[in-house]
Amino acid sequence: MASFKGTYEHSLDEKGRVAFPSKLRKSLNSEALERFTLLRGLEPCLYLYPQDEWEIVEEKLGGINSFTREGRTVKRNFLRFAEDITLDKQNRLALPSPHMEWASITQKVVFIGSGERIEIWSPEKLEEFDNSLSFDDYQSLFERVMGDDHGLDRE
Repeated sequence: MASFKGTYEHSLDEKGRVAFPSKLRKSLNSEALERFTLLRGLEPCLYLYPQDEWEIVEEKLGGINSFTREGRTVKRNFLRFAEDITLDKQNRLALPSPHMEWASITQKVVFIGSGERIEIWSPEKLEEFDNSLSFDDYQSLFERVMGDDHGLDRE
């Protein structure tokens, strides 16, 4: 299982290609074969899953009941913008223009390691998102999500 972490800013070239951060590349499992699935995130960013992690997501999606309106809606809106991409020989990713437009990506991108996936943000959108969350809000959110039930308070 991959464990991506860290923040890396890179510039796009005129063809919408961006160098994939070497530290993130080192965290790729060999099973990923430098192949990814790129899709719209749940915030104004893109999600990038290496192939081996995407297979786990697809398995979870396969368990969604497609005979319910909620199930169909979640699958449709999550998968409709999914696109398979690979690293080129120079270890660059070519970001599709509809994805870049949706995430407001123009000249630079910020890669954020987010555990099993990588988020790709416009620096401006990331700053807006960060500024919308105060430290107190973040602290409260962190405590609710990671509280005592997760065993992190071991001494």
